Amino acid sequence: MGFAADWLSLREPADHAARDGTLLRLAAERAAMAGGESPVIVDLGCGTGSTVRALAPLLPDARWRLVDNDAALLERARASTAGAELHQLDIAHLDALPLEGAHLVTASALLDLVTDAWLRDLAARLAVRGIGFYAALTYDGAMSWTPPLPEDAAITQAFNRHQRGVKSLGTALGPDGGAAARDRFEAEGFIMRSADSPWQLGPDDADLQGALFTGIADAAGAAGAADAEAWLDRRLAARDAGGCRIGHRDVLAIPPQD
Repeated sequence: MGFAADWLSLREPADHAARDGTLLRLAAERAAMAGGESPVIVDLGCGTGSTVRALAPLLPDARWRLVDNDAALLERARASTAGAELHQLDIAHLDALPLEGAHLVTASALLDLVTDAWLRDLAARLAVRGIGFYAALTYDGAMSWTPPLPEDAAITQAFNRHQRGVKSLGTALGPDGGAAARDRFEAEGFIMRSADSPWQLGPDDADLQGALFTGIADAAGAAGAADAEAWLDRRLAARDAGGCRIGHRDVLAIPPQD
């Protein structure tokens, strides 16, 4: 499971703007409550370290364990995260995750890619250890654009089918990832908090919109949307004056003993 560094860099400002500030602060408070001034945080699928940069102003002395299967991304993360432990491994192997002594596990834009079984297993493991979980920016299946186009609904439906397809871990949760996280962690006794964290993109985000629309059209076309290319052409033509809202959800799971 990996993504191009250029895409991750392009989306990071939108991600940081979209994160729910209340849940971000609560996640930081939970980590500090459990681990003091230097809590140990494990970031799954860390990419170039965007989650670290989001939490760093609130937890400047946190000790990070960064997990990703892409060595190049880990090196990018190392450059902006002094002193972090790097763990190059596949998150499918939950037994290998560096959870010993951790106070918080984090993830960004990840839960729509994992399976229900993986999420259930992770929740059970964190419950045993009393470790909190903060996952931001899980795609929730809702997209809207200005100006609207007649093909928008069909493209969204096809894209969501693709998101629920087979990924590297198996059949992905796609837009159901946020709701599944709530259910799986609640079943383990966690106290759940959640909030919307949509991207709100406008003409100033033309480059991000272009990359996003291309990715949506490719996925929708692969899922059977015959008009994906025509939709993409019209969307790209309108991006300098238009915008879009891409729905995401943030969740925070607080262990019951807290």
